[in-house]
Amino acid sequence: MLKGLVESLLFVSDSPLSLDRIGTLLEEFEREEIKSAIAAIADDCRAEGRGVELVSVAGGYQFRSRHEYADYIRRLKRVKPVRFSPSSLETLAIVAYRQPVTRAEIEYLRGVDSGGVLKNLLDKKLVRILGKKDIPGKPLIYGTTREFMETFDLKDLASLPTLREIQELADSGSDAEQVPLPLTDE
Repeated sequence: MLKGLVESLLFVSDSPLSLDRIGTLLEEFEREEIKSAIAAIADDCRAEGRGVELVSVAGGYQFRSRHEYADYIRRLKRVKPVRFSPSSLETLAIVAYRQPVTRAEIEYLRGVDSGGVLKNLLDKKLVRILGKKDIPGKPLIYGTTREFMETFDLKDLASLPTLREIQELADSGSDAEQVPLPLTDE
């Protein structure tokens, strides 16, 4: 019964549910029982090859469609994949790795004005204002949001790749053989 109950709560929730939240909703059950039910649901999804999987994301649990089915789901939803401009990704990376960070610190690292990019990221709810820094002028400080964690499929900020992992990816990408592009219409 508990497994089905937890599964139904996770299914109807439009955002990840934390273990604490599920525990609050199901106060008649012990925390360890709920943890076991969550693990069993995740195992069932994997073992049965379901089209969805239970993932730990943004401090909670959520059903997500499998990555290998993304193209088919886009056909149904007629949604283009989320795209970020290089300046948005650069700013978002600075905020994610350096938070809490001020606009001046972001602009110092990027070397260009970042007001418009920050506003865009705020509008998309990927970045939020955490408060004001206790220095003259009291500049706003920025950090990432739960939506950022969900968008990039991160369990927590510790899940961000390290500088070494990023460097290894960059190095392996430069060794890849490039395929020549056809330059004429034939």
